[in-house]
Amino acid sequence: MPDEPLDAILIQVTVPLPIPMIYAAFTDPEKLKGWLCDAARVDPKVGGEYALVWTGDPAFESRGRILQMQPDLDIGFSWQGPAAFAALLNGPEPTTHVYVRLSESPEGIDVTLEHAGWGAGDDWEEARSWHFHLWDDRLHQLKDYLIKAAYG
Repeated sequence: MPDEPLDAILIQVTVPLPIPMIYAAFTDPEKLKGWLCDAARVDPKVGGEYALVWTGDPAFESRGRILQMQPDLDIGFSWQGPAAFAALLNGPEPTTHVYVRLSESPEGIDVTLEHAGWGAGDDWEEARSWHFHLWDDRLHQLKDYLIKAAYG
């Protein structure tokens, strides 16, 4: 019996700020640099470029495309991982994708990130684990970045 594909990564943080401010942190390259990556290129429309660059360790570029986008509600984009996972994730078409949805809650705005498309097996588990830690860390950085931007 073949292994089952791995579940999507699902992470949520609640940010007590207006939706447009939070949404811009996913679509404005300067704001993306404040919490997620070292450089970004975003053409904010379905089919547009969604490229994120990291210069640290590991240095890599995720050259994706926007798959879906509803301003102030959600954004989805294809994903390419670092070199250690390139054989699994990167080509010829990216095999995983990221979806972010914003929704109101009593404490503020829930930012829910889902990274899906994982395969089965040990290599996939390693790739998924690495990405889980990346997204968990960066979503908490997002919250800190936005609160500091709003209140100093």
